Amino acid sequence: MPLSLHGTWRHAPATAAITALITGCGGGGGGGPAQPPSAAATATPSAAAVPASVSQSPQVAAVLRLDPQLPSYAPTLPAHFAGVGALENTPVGTVESPVVATLGRVLFYERQLSVSGAVSCATCHNQATDFGDATRFSLGVDGLTGNRHAMRLANVRYYQPGTMFWDKRAATLQEQVTQPVQNPVEQGFDAAHGGLAAATQRLQQLPYYSDLFTAAFGDPAINEQRVQQALAQFVRGIVSTNSRWDEGAAKVFDAALPDKGFNKPFPNFTEEENRGRFLFMAPRNEGGQNCAACHAPPTFALTNSGNNGLDAGEAIRFKSPSLKNVGHSGAFMHDGRFSSLEQVVEHYSSGVQDGPGLDGRLKNPDGTPARPNLSTEDKAALVAFLRTLSDPVLAVDPRFSDPFRTTDASASASVSADASASP
Repeated sequence: MPLSLHGTWRHAPATAAITALITGCGGGGGGGPAQPPSAAATATPSAAAVPASVSQSPQVAAVLRLDPQLPSYAPTLPAHFAGVGALENTPVGTVESPVVATLGRVLFYERQLSVSGAVSCATCHNQATDFGDATRFSLGVDGLTGNRHAMRLANVRYYQPGTMFWDKRAATLQEQVTQPVQNPVEQGFDAAHGGLAAATQRLQQLPYYSDLFTAAFGDPAINEQRVQQALAQFVRGIVSTNSRWDEGAAKVFDAALPDKGFNKPFPNFTEEENRGRFLFMAPRNEGGQNCAACHAPPTFALTNSGNNGLDAGEAIRFKSPSLKNVGHSGAFMHDGRFSSLEQVVEHYSSGVQDGPGLDGRLKNPDGTPARPNLSTEDKAALVAFLRTLSDPVLAVDPRFSDPFRTTDASASASVSADASASP
């Protein structure tokens, strides 16, 4: 999903039918109203309709590398993530299924979901850069570029009320995941090119999807709701818990403390990193910079942020994204205007501009923009702290890797020249 793909299921108990399904598969995988849970979202597929092992189906195995034991995408959270369940935004009653999430993984890397057959969600949300984009603006179909920087995907499942995109125009993750497919710049299936109906028709002509959709939903029908459900379930599996910050948090965590121990020095941090941690966490009246007021641990995001003063007079209120893996980004802010963490910190040190949308947490008591003019040492300390949020495991986790056997497999000859050219 080029641009800014930006959400969790309340964990329903696995039924006997779902267990049978997983065993039969060879393993355990502009705005609008929120979509209520539907029968399709909560129904358990029939095990009888599933091939003995979807990963070993000839049509699937010829194109995809899938582990016979499909992995779980439901997160296993460390103790210091206590309480984040209240932030989950998955429709109530949704059953997390390795089969559905695996289908979502394939769709995430599927380049035939673009008119050109060259752009997938992963084009702009690359695992190597922690599901963000190293460039300022992502390339879409025919070399076109948008005007928003692709948002990182880690921990989107822990974001209430679940609104997505920088401007929060999509009410849910399910609604969001198919909007880039229909965007004329991103993946190109706009109304002039047949819309999502043409995109799903393209998928129907790829032989491996019949078995994948049957395994996930009980029959091979491909429709928008199923594509949305599978993609959303895969994306919600992208959870970051293995940064150096997480390692330190695990050592100091104390559920009995109001701050859970996060304000203590971390034993695995350098002196500079701990100085940055203090500046990030502490309020201004205690000598800090109150960054955590908009980027709250352990997810380092918040739902009620306002404008961050990039431009004078601005009223738009952009989403406060998770800062997990921010050190691996190549561009920062909704428009990617900054190219380094040093520039980001300098903005909050000396560059915040006034405007009707400016968040109150970036104002002085008299209402003027807060510009603390940090020392060189404190700015360097904040940058050092932000780099402790990088998760080396996420970038190499095989559950989230490209499942296609070759880089051009998703544009395989199984799609006829006429089909590839059709809207």
